[in-house]
Amino acid sequence: MNAPNDIAPEIAEIDRIVAEARQAQIAFEASGSQALYDKVALAAGWAIMEPARNQMLAELAVETTGLGNVPDKITKNHRKTLGLLRDIAEAKTHGVISDDPETGITEIARPIGVIGAVVPSTNPAATPANNIINALKGGNAIIVAPSPKGVASCELLLSYIHAEFDKLGLDRNLVQMIPAPGSKAKTQRLMEACDRVICTGSQNNVHRAQSCGTPAVAVGAGNVTVIVDETADLAGAAAKITASKCFDNATSCSSENAVVVVDAVYDDFVAAMADEGGALVPASGADGIVARLWPDGHLNRSAIAQDADKMLEALGMANKVPGDTRFLAVETDGIGPDHPLSGEKLSRVLALYRAPDFETAKALATRILEYQGAGHSVGIHTSDDNRAVELGRDLPTCRVIVNQAHTFATGGSFTNGMPFSLSMGCGSWGGNSIDTNLHWRHFVQTTKIVREIAPREPDLDEIFGQYWAEAGR
Repeated sequence: MNAPNDIAPEIAEIDRIVAEARQAQIAFEASGSQALYDKVALAAGWAIMEPARNQMLAELAVETTGLGNVPDKITKNHRKTLGLLRDIAEAKTHGVISDDPETGITEIARPIGVIGAVVPSTNPAATPANNIINALKGGNAIIVAPSPKGVASCELLLSYIHAEFDKLGLDRNLVQMIPAPGSKAKTQRLMEACDRVICTGSQNNVHRAQSCGTPAVAVGAGNVTVIVDETADLAGAAAKITASKCFDNATSCSSENAVVVVDAVYDDFVAAMADEGGALVPASGADGIVARLWPDGHLNRSAIAQDADKMLEALGMANKVPGDTRFLAVETDGIGPDHPLSGEKLSRVLALYRAPDFETAKALATRILEYQGAGHSVGIHTSDDNRAVELGRDLPTCRVIVNQAHTFATGGSFTNGMPFSLSMGCGSWGGNSIDTNLHWRHFVQTTKIVREIAPREPDLDEIFGQYWAEAGR
């Protein structure tokens, strides 16, 4: 009975900071220019990339979340931000961005207003920074809703951003966060009160974002499956899969969770994987891994996103695998809710499937995606590019990553053309409104000036002539 009175102060607190953000955004837009938006985005970028601050953020993230490792957090904070700043450097987000005399349409970029960004604990600095930079580049204000474990990192990041803002005489209220302690009620109110929700995180948060009544851009779950076919460079594939799987202790939604290997090269691939530190757990040992990785039906916090030695200890494998083991590859053939190895594991554990041929491997990958991770991405290591195109035609996925370390490629890389992002849209397969990587264009809207032009009305023969010739009138 007392719940409404308990929640009311929380609601008032969120309403207050949204009002402050809105006032700051109106002033920001009123004095806006492309040069100003660019400069403010760079200020937020330097706040996380400055080496000493980057290290502090990485150390705090690992300390407070217990997820990932410091060197890889530093790399992620640096590269994801640097890549994003490269991507947006020439983007036009203020004033006239296109003027087409042929159509008579002039397009003017406009801010959305106040962005509400729900972010996960797996990347408690990099994801907020990515959203903040994109929001500022578009002339918006932004309020971040971190997960409970990500609060400390978000607070530190915002203190660095505000220090940069102070140098430039900018309003700190352009970038805020939900005041600690966070709560579902506060996050819900933010989503209802802001002008656009950007949501990266649990499927519960995604569902709430998409049903809050505010236009939302939310992303689906990852559960990456990679095929290794008989034409692949096995040593190269093993090295890339290992680097990707182990990066930041598999916290990324783009980390490989299953590898399907064509039978003709299975044994050779297992040997190549062993050379990289991937220890094979035969099918006879799979039940033991499952029992320890999901001891009570939930992922074991002593194993997820941990360094190899801690993960091996938690799974009872410390003395059963070589001393240089970096991850486990567990043989399995089951898919679905009764076979948890086929889902996302957030750990240095890989499900290993064996397929007699490429067609079967493709069917297995499809089934895994349909169980979990539809729309996100798949990978293939092959010398036959036609097979990559075939996956893109037939599988429920928005991305096919070819001969690359998946974690480094899916969210943008300096060696591919994808936009740098930590949030990957999964299209209709993943229940999302976007099928691209989240990027700056999702943080602006446009006004179109529409002028009259010479008539362009076709006659019926021009439109239906070929159809009539085939089907009759």
